Amino acid sequence: MTTYDLVGIGNAVVDVITQSDDSFLDHMGIEKGIMQLVERDRAEVLYAAMSDRVQTPGGAVANTIAGAGALGLDAAFIGRVRDDALGLFYAKAMEDDGVGFVNPPVTGGELPSSRSMIFVSPDGERSMNTYLGISSELGTDDVSPDVAGKARLMFLEGYLFDKDKGKDAFLKAARTCRQGGGKTGIAISDPFCVERHRADFLKLIENEMDYVIGNEAEIRSLFQNDDLDADLAAVAAICPLVVCTRSGDGVTVMSPEGRLDVGVEKITPVDATGAGDQFAAGFLFGLSRGYAMDRCVKIGNACAREVITHIGPRPQADMRAELTAAGLID
Repeated sequence: MTTYDLVGIGNAVVDVITQSDDSFLDHMGIEKGIMQLVERDRAEVLYAAMSDRVQTPGGAVANTIAGAGALGLDAAFIGRVRDDALGLFYAKAMEDDGVGFVNPPVTGGELPSSRSMIFVSPDGERSMNTYLGISSELGTDDVSPDVAGKARLMFLEGYLFDKDKGKDAFLKAARTCRQGGGKTGIAISDPFCVERHRADFLKLIENEMDYVIGNEAEIRSLFQNDDLDADLAAVAAICPLVVCTRSGDGVTVMSPEGRLDVGVEKITPVDATGAGDQFAAGFLFGLSRGYAMDRCVKIGNACAREVITHIGPRPQADMRAELTAAGLID
């Protein structure tokens, strides 16, 4: 039976990317530079209007798992796709990236596979229109004890908290992982997601999580103290390991060893999409290897830096080779 270094659970979303100008966005009624959820009819209209489409497997935690797998972890992803063209593409692409896509595509049913239609403007702005489809229906039946119970690290995507069945799947995955001796953590995902489910988020973190990873806005949304230091202390009081990314201001880690602040070299991003996802990939790689906290952060920062130098949320460089050459990984 396989033992996994890292297992993620989250939305399985195909990113469908095309170039477009502002006049096209206006014509299609697309709001520039934001992510918005769309219904199925709207998704089909936008998908049909895209030319020269480029498709890549996406989803925040899926991006993290793929990045960690590229660094050398035995990794798997728990997600839900349908056996349509996009779903079959997604499952194969994850496997091709070296990540076990452990649930076979669902046969039949009404909901299609999830997709995010991304329109990239000449100025680099990305306008994202996401149809969640079948991925948001993930539930406890999708969480196999043979996978969750054999994970050394489990990473959960906060977005799935928007449905009760997603919450139930989280609890099953977290408890099964911990019963097997693994550690569980969550990507907070979005401050607005926290606002919708604050009490449940805090209960989950306090009772089920070993680590939390989020950016400054996400961490501050949990307790709303209007002071980052106070918010970090409050989260650290209920969770052993708290990792807060602060963009160009570096990373703060709260652990039993105390507070650690690690700076970053500021650069102008080509595309900031995926920076947090790839930071988590590098950090979790280091955590799985038992590295010191500052080393974990430096690996995460290096992975985040690479991904913001190009379009797309997954690394294009051989980060394992680069990190080995830099002496950051063995």
